[in-house]
Amino acid sequence: MPTFPVLGTRASPLALAQARSVARALEAAHGWAPDSVVIRAIRTSGDRIQDRPLSEVGGKALWTKELDLMLAAGETSLSVHSMKDVESERPDAFHLAAMLPRADVRDRLIGAAAIADLREGAVVGTSSPRRAAQLLSRRPDLRIAPIRGNVQTRLDKLERGEADATLLAAAGLERLGIVAGHAIAVGEMLPAPGQAAIGIECRTEDKATRALLQAINHLPTCACVAAERAFTRRLGGTCHSPVAALAEVAGERLRLRAELLGIDGRERIFEDRLVDGVEDAVALAAEMLAAAPPAIRDAFDGAP
Repeated sequence: MPTFPVLGTRASPLALAQARSVARALEAAHGWAPDSVVIRAIRTSGDRIQDRPLSEVGGKALWTKELDLMLAAGETSLSVHSMKDVESERPDAFHLAAMLPRADVRDRLIGAAAIADLREGAVVGTSSPRRAAQLLSRRPDLRIAPIRGNVQTRLDKLERGEADATLLAAAGLERLGIVAGHAIAVGEMLPAPGQAAIGIECRTEDKATRALLQAINHLPTCACVAAERAFTRRLGGTCHSPVAALAEVAGERLRLRAELLGIDGRERIFEDRLVDGVEDAVALAAEMLAAAPPAIRDAFDGAP
């Protein structure tokens, strides 16, 4: 009788929906019966700490550290992650073995039909430095208020009047079956690196699980997200750093659009390049940092 994988995931509704997508993909790829893959959910530090921005209490590692501990101990055989929430530097003990096909990369604005339609001085709830800086770059009159919690919690806070509007990832709303808000074109608001991509990690030494995961690996998504993550890694970006990047397949190359901003959105630089992969993405990051004004360079550790 085969031994089926044990999948580790955060316990939020969105994380569980993503974990079920991975489980179904594995079961279909290998001809396993439904529910063969065991899902083990855990509340991470990022889920428990709701009263402070993550940038103040440990950054993106708060989404992964408990899953890492379970994976390292052999309690799970793989972990499922939202790639935009995964640190660009990961321990050598873990291997990002597969990604599912990427979903809608756009943000959705909840509370108005467009950024231009927000009233003068409107309060927008977001704890994302990227979204805050992008909004302020376009609408300096807006007021940004921190807002944390899972998707439904944020929608509930908006309903209670804690903010006039908020921004949520279109992919997350779709995976939860929630129809809300208006999609913002990537030309107006570039997404976070890794947004809308689901990644699956296993132990680097676990060759059997790595082989199983290859059956569900979507190579174009892997190539695009790898370029975005390499770009971010070279920047030395943290949870405080307003950075956006999106790579898309363009024939045999990748089109990489990238944006760096100052914290208050007043300074912004943007590039749109065809690249050949990770090395070119790293070179573009170094070039953009070198050309950036101090207000932007100060937000990144990789600046010269």
